[in-house]
Amino acid sequence: MIFNQWPWIYWAEKSPADIALITVHRQYSWRQLVAKINCVADNLHRQLLAPESMIVMLRGKNSFSMLLCQLALLQLGARILPLNPQLPESTVVELITGLSIDYMIDFTEQPLFLPKVKLLDYRAVIAKSVNLQHGVTGPLPFMPSLPATLILTSGSTGMAKAVVHNITAHLNSAKGVLSLLPFEREDCWLLSLPLFHVSGQGIVWRWLYRGARLAIKATISLPHALQQCSHASLVPTQLWRLLKIKEVEQKFSLQNVLLGGAMIPLELVTTAKQHGIRCWLGYGMTETASTVCAKQADSTLGVGLPLIGKSLRLVNNEIHIQADSLALGYWWQGKILPLALVNGWFASRDKGAFSGGEWRILGRLDNQFFSGGEGIQPEDIESILNSHPDIKQSFVIPIADKEFGHRPVAVIESDNQQLVTSLSQWLNHRLAAFQRPIAYYLLPSMLIDNAGIKLSRRNIKQWLLQHHNDNQVD
Repeated sequence: MIFNQWPWIYWAEKSPADIALITVHRQYSWRQLVAKINCVADNLHRQLLAPESMIVMLRGKNSFSMLLCQLALLQLGARILPLNPQLPESTVVELITGLSIDYMIDFTEQPLFLPKVKLLDYRAVIAKSVNLQHGVTGPLPFMPSLPATLILTSGSTGMAKAVVHNITAHLNSAKGVLSLLPFEREDCWLLSLPLFHVSGQGIVWRWLYRGARLAIKATISLPHALQQCSHASLVPTQLWRLLKIKEVEQKFSLQNVLLGGAMIPLELVTTAKQHGIRCWLGYGMTETASTVCAKQADSTLGVGLPLIGKSLRLVNNEIHIQADSLALGYWWQGKILPLALVNGWFASRDKGAFSGGEWRILGRLDNQFFSGGEGIQPEDIESILNSHPDIKQSFVIPIADKEFGHRPVAVIESDNQQLVTSLSQWLNHRLAAFQRPIAYYLLPSMLIDNAGIKLSRRNIKQWLLQHHNDNQVD
């Protein structure tokens, strides 16, 4: 699919009466959705000074309003930066200084008031019932090669970077995923991941690429939100919980789940299949506009093969990526700093291997640490821990040690509260002595519930350092 105009306008002209979007309260056709977008665009245009050169920060959780503003701002030519509302104000202030943010729309109940950033008002116009087919200002010509979105990286090794993508990259990412995973016009994908994460944006652009249906139901529980949905992007914990709910087990509209964020247990895949759900998994980065490799989940540890428009290679055990969805660069101080490419290849900082006819991701090179002179890759230990039948996922974190430099500590997610007392013995013959964790902790539910697509190692480490020090485990 090659678009010569804004995708939502294309579908409004091609299939105006088809359902485009489903909320908790109603459905919108493509014609109705474009009318809403145009109305919002008119309102925002009156408040913006030269929108085509502005960056607008969208602070909030997923909502119909936030999606409308994103699409309206894009067709005005503005660049958008969706922002996690849970980031502390000090971090946000640091970000806006480095990123030269001009405006902000705050969708939270406790908006931030930041120096030098003008708040835009969106509420009144979104609440209106509109019949406006074409905005007064009208959308700018569709120029998909221009910078459009700024998506923050996880910032696991320092301050997050703002990765700049154009619409071509987002659509090429969608094209790659949909060349493998079936998603048709009558299907509906739940916007189950945040728009401030590249995986949440991936859902939006797959919807727009295919002209299918998107569901935004953030105000209700996941089981109820999935009604009418054939597709969802979930982390394994969410799918485990879903499969355990008896009333949901009676009737599933869900057919395909794209899993991410952790190792995918075969038991989960098998149980889901018994309910008519196919599980898919993939590998990608913020810099690649989401997925570059994918496959239907199976018993092997790989992530499949590169999708259309993507290529991988190994350089000193590091995965390098070529992709038609690569970012333009990183936004800093009003400029795009290009990616450091080597003949068009992007160094991922992921340790990998090609084995059994597919690619395997062995961990982040940034995560490696040394203990008594021995190099430890946390993901190697986590792979063994995750093979335990009672462990859903695990994280190995380095803790400073006077004698060894660092020692590994394990944080596990499990329903077996007593497991931390017996893991050491279970691991004795499975790991080398220097790899064995010196302590084990259960992952707190607050970190799981606030994780989004994946848990942040930085957040786990911050929690662990406090907890570990309080218990004085050496």
